[in-house]
Formats: sequence, C-alpha cells, structure tokens
Amino acid sequence: MSEEKKEKAPAAVKEKAAPATAADIMASADAPAAAAAPEKRKKTGRNVPSGIAYVHATFNNTKVTFTDLHGNVLCWSTSGKNGFKGSRKSTAYAAQVVAADAAKKAEVLGMREVEVRINGPGAGRESAVRGIASIGMEVIAIRDITPVPHNGCRPPKRRRV
Repeated sequence: MSEEKKEKAPAAVKEKAAPATAADIMASADAPAAAAAPEKRKKTGRNVPSGIAYVHATFNNTKVTFTDLHGNVLCWSTSGKNGFKGSRKSTAYAAQVVAADAAKKAEVLGMREVEVRINGPGAGRESAVRGIASIGMEVIAIRDITPVPHNGCRPPKRRRV
C-alpha cells in the first residue's frame, strides 16, 4: 500500500504544477493545435511558356501585367513600385524599367514568348515594349486595345467671354 502512494504522489505533484506566466499558458495551448495543423505547402514553380503582357500607360503612371493565355495574372509591376514618384512615374524611362522588372518575374516562371497589348495614351507605350524585348523575350504581336469612342459624349457648350 505504501508503494502505491509513493507512485501516485509524484504524479499528483506533476499535475498541480501550473505554467508560470501567461506566455507559457498561450504556448502550451497552441502546442497541440500547431502539431495538429498540416504544414503549409510551398507553391510549385509554374511553367508558362507563352502569355500576354498588358501595358497600361496613362498620363500619370505605367502598369505592366503578365498573364497566361487564359488571362490569369502571373506577375505585375508599376512605376511607383519601382521607386519612381510624382511626375517621373509617367516618363518613358520609367515605363521601360517597369516592363523589364515585370518581364524578369515572368521569365522566372518560364515565359519565353509574349503578346503585348497596349492600353492608354501615356508616354511609355513604345518604351515598355522595348523593355520587355530587352530581357530576351520574343514579342509575338503588339496590339493596341485603347478604347476609342465612336463620337462619344457631347462636348461642353461654347465659352462666351
């Protein structure tokens, strides 16, 4: 009988010992949940041999987006993201840097040939295409998809001075 008490006593002491701080309590509460949660899988490298590059050149900014042939976005870049601020975002040089940055990201995904679709009236229209070609991508086609009105809105009335 005394042997049973000796064995039970240390077990009871272990159960009574509580974590000292709130951080220990949170760590002990998260430990079973963390062990039960499945490990997050890394994204596998997508291999997209050809795609579409959308160049959106406005008067204030230039955006370049690379998609696969179905239109799913793979990577993108803007002149603001590349460190240009203010009026420098709308320059042709900024558009070339942006296009080269986005093309490098697309090249990592395995893209070799690209169709370029240009939208907007900005200064970086042609230089963005040059930036994509400078990385070594083959430009299959260049299409202008800028929307043009069929004599759209009525102009404002004539000024009387």
